[in-house]
Amino acid sequence: MTMKPDALGGADSDIIPAPEASKPAFFGFNTAIPPWGSADLPVPRPLGLSNLAGLIGPGIVMCGIQIGGGEWLFGPDVTARYGGGLMWIATIAIITQAFYNIECGRYALYCGEPVFTGFMRTAPGPAFWIGVTLILSLSSLIPGLSTNAAVLIATLWLDRPPGSGDTFLVNSIAYITLGAVVLPILIGGKVYNTLQFVMSVKVFTVLGFCLFLGVFFVGLDGWIDVFSGFLKFGNMPTSDAEGRDTVTNAFTHFWSTGTLPVLALGNIAMLGAFAGYAGGGGLSNSAYGNFVRDKGWGMGSQVGAIASAVGGRGVTLSHVGKVFPVNVENLRRWKSWWKYILADQLLVWVPGCFMGMALPALMSIEFAHNSAMYGQNIIYSQPLIAADGIRQTASLGSWAPILWIASLLVGLMVFMPSQMSIVDDFARRWTDILWSGSPIVRKRLKDNQVHYLYYSILTLYVVWSFIMVTIFLLVGDAPKLMVTLIANLNNVALGLTSFHILWINCRLLPEQLRPGWYQRIGICCCGFFYTSLALLVFWTKVLPLITG
Repeated sequence: MTMKPDALGGADSDIIPAPEASKPAFFGFNTAIPPWGSADLPVPRPLGLSNLAGLIGPGIVMCGIQIGGGEWLFGPDVTARYGGGLMWIATIAIITQAFYNIECGRYALYCGEPVFTGFMRTAPGPAFWIGVTLILSLSSLIPGLSTNAAVLIATLWLDRPPGSGDTFLVNSIAYITLGAVVLPILIGGKVYNTLQFVMSVKVFTVLGFCLFLGVFFVGLDGWIDVFSGFLKFGNMPTSDAEGRDTVTNAFTHFWSTGTLPVLALGNIAMLGAFAGYAGGGGLSNSAYGNFVRDKGWGMGSQVGAIASAVGGRGVTLSHVGKVFPVNVENLRRWKSWWKYILADQLLVWVPGCFMGMALPALMSIEFAHNSAMYGQNIIYSQPLIAADGIRQTASLGSWAPILWIASLLVGLMVFMPSQMSIVDDFARRWTDILWSGSPIVRKRLKDNQVHYLYYSILTLYVVWSFIMVTIFLLVGDAPKLMVTLIANLNNVALGLTSFHILWINCRLLPEQLRPGWYQRIGICCCGFFYTSLALLVFWTKVLPLITG
């Protein structure tokens, strides 16, 4: 970065994006994205009792998005098999993803751009990174959560879990739910406003119900099992002498025997999916920077947001971001904005994710074994087994049918908004990529026309999703297969992009705003953790299929 000599001292100092920052060269060719604009960093309202609304932001949207596949599908599935012994995997996943989210927020706070625009500002340029992003987005092309929602709706309709003879009903509902999830994001002025409202309602409803169930109907042993599991580092899935699933701690086993326990690889894809969905997973985490911009934090207020189809007439979005002069006043404002990012992640997102993993797991531990479907290789989701277990629990008395219906409705509150967010995430990611990275789009569409691009991509995505639903519904284990595949593809994307985010924040941002050493270690741990998981699943599950 090139600065004037008084860049840290005077109010009139300025920062000039250097050619290598905004248009890096690669074999003589420059990227197509224009340099950043310039404006002062807005003054934030102080966080405190007078501004509690300041904490209702991207973190709760992300939390609402991410109480989905991991928390409602794989968390209960893992705890049903192993108790709370493997919840420490979620601890590592959530903490490392927090570093990932924070770095996405850092970039957006500085220039008002999502990190994928930052990726395209690095060599070899937009065309290359658009291709890479397309590959990393493969998991987004599989609409798994709406299919699981269809199972719950069919259960409500039939007043029983659907069986093999109900396939036509479930499949028909899957098409309807996929089309229905796009309706809320047509209104709200900014698409972000709708997401914030829907996800806030979802978080309080889902966690409130699970907390109610846990406090009044789950024993103390279940609470201890789940929450102590977050700290049982080193526990591994193994098999006992009779071949049943169990857990062995690698450290204590090595201390007593001098050897490591044999890892049970049969469920490794499920555990990879558990880690992939714990917290967020995949490219969905990168949307945090997009939400920071659309919320108007930092330089996001100088750039704009994606407008909704109804009520978004006055909302605009600049094709490129804006950066602020690095001077004493702006650095002071930056520290205040940075508190927004930290509070949003550490006080909202991280606790929300831990509760989102723990509370549904309590349901599974307490009630799943009461279901006739427990332990069977059924085609539908683990929450349905827990809900059926609630209905079959005689000790609940008259509460059983009420909680049975409530748990199914809460399951819909999990799956439907999460599928909506996946549709939005895909559309907004590619809107931002093309909005900034395509010279044709920059030339032909004005700042107030971004919704044309957004809804065009959204429509194409929904059509594609209908095709994918049709393909996967031909497979007997479609709902669980879809989300398992999605989660393990997410691990690849999350692992690789961790290192790229660190690169752009250490190269494109002024030195005073770059991540500290512990933040660099944190996001590197995220990259290594998810890359290692992806390689382990590939080595044990995919490679044997390739080699025969």
